[in-house]
Amino acid sequence: MTPAIPTDSYVDGDWRPAADGATFAVFDPATGEALSRVADAGRGEAIAALDAACAARDAWAATSPRQRSEILRRAYELMIANRDHLAALVTAEMGKPLSESAGEVTYAADFFRWFAEEAVRVAGEYRTAPAGTSRILTTRKPVGPCLLVTPWNFPLAMITRKVAPALAAGCTMVVKPAEQTPLSALALAGLLAEAGVPAGVCNVIPTSRPAETVSALLADRRLRKLSFTGSTEVGRLLQAQASETLLRVSLELGGNAPFLVLADADVDQAVAGAMLAKLRNGGQSCVAANRFLVHESLAGEFADKLTSHMAAVQVGPGSDPAAGLGPLIDDHQRKRVAELVDDARAHGAGVSLGGQAPDRPGYFYPPTVLVDVPDSAALNQEEIFGPVAPIRAFPDDASIISAANDSPYGLVSYVYTRDLSAALAAIDALDCGMVGVNRGLVSDAAAPFGGVKHSGIGREGGHEGIAEYLSLTYASIGI
Repeated sequence: MTPAIPTDSYVDGDWRPAADGATFAVFDPATGEALSRVADAGRGEAIAALDAACAARDAWAATSPRQRSEILRRAYELMIANRDHLAALVTAEMGKPLSESAGEVTYAADFFRWFAEEAVRVAGEYRTAPAGTSRILTTRKPVGPCLLVTPWNFPLAMITRKVAPALAAGCTMVVKPAEQTPLSALALAGLLAEAGVPAGVCNVIPTSRPAETVSALLADRRLRKLSFTGSTEVGRLLQAQASETLLRVSLELGGNAPFLVLADADVDQAVAGAMLAKLRNGGQSCVAANRFLVHESLAGEFADKLTSHMAAVQVGPGSDPAAGLGPLIDDHQRKRVAELVDDARAHGAGVSLGGQAPDRPGYFYPPTVLVDVPDSAALNQEEIFGPVAPIRAFPDDASIISAANDSPYGLVSYVYTRDLSAALAAIDALDCGMVGVNRGLVSDAAAPFGGVKHSGIGREGGHEGIAEYLSLTYASIGI
């Protein structure tokens, strides 16, 4: 039997409608029609959620690491057992093909499995001070109640990437999912309760009033950490607000990932990687390849083969098994992608494929390949967040590296080369937090995810992920 889909806020172990009865609609991006209505949390619900997190704080922090580990493991198993249901929810409210949604569920669940293992490995240190007259003891403790603000593009994985390490560390939390995709978050809240997460530990408040709810929480001195994934513009505003109460802050922000095809690259391998790095999630990903920087000796072949591969991708509703590319999230995003393509064309770029939104219901935009993209095109500096591949040719590998670093962002880069020395040199030279070498996919629950420059602060996943939710205590012990 298909589980019921919750539509109310989840606060202190209860499903609660908004106090004023307000709701907002969740839309299917493949049709533009409403799927459901959910409770529209306001300031009162936000503070009630923080009240619950604060009340549960000490008891949850006092649970044993093994107990938290076993709860996280059960959460992993429940997500896998409910994969089909969760994937259908992701596709319905976000639009990606069902196969990709199922992959997201598996990826999202893996954060629970990984941090179930990390929960029991939080370490401290005991050593003799250099003078020999005392001992240095360091321990790590949960940072306290957290606010986790997540985006719409990976409505499950972006939540579990934050919730899992917070739970493992012993923190309580308020989760504010994106307005476009709250159903997946609410379904996850139900599974966490089933896994044994106590009331008040993880609270979920959907809202169409994020400025009101988030500002109220950031101004409350009881909150001790903010973790946000979203645009750099919003991240700056939240960091400024968080500075008022000196919150611990983790920000995973925008990207404009370069995809480097060096002179000796295997073109077929590079095209296969480009398809994954560009079209995964319809290009609506902070790690999507946005700038294709290709050695001029390979540029023509690369453009022709990439165009051929992208032309073969079928566009349609994510619920259609034949669809390889679903809709964009909403009309605003589709217009923004179209404006970037039109700007590139106006500056002299050629269109090898696509470049025009189809006349059909929903928010579809076709796979698009642009060639001879000039330096002046806006998409060289702005995140595209759509299925558009702009190709630029360069005379040598050094100029490719230089162009890759010519961006305010520094999240991820992709490098294709058959030369190990060239790959290692590129890793050293690229100004970013992650590098995919002959791979179009870098995301892994066991690896630290994050960037530099305008792409954010902190890391999620890997051994480093749980440290974001722990504070360090040092004790000097006289002997």
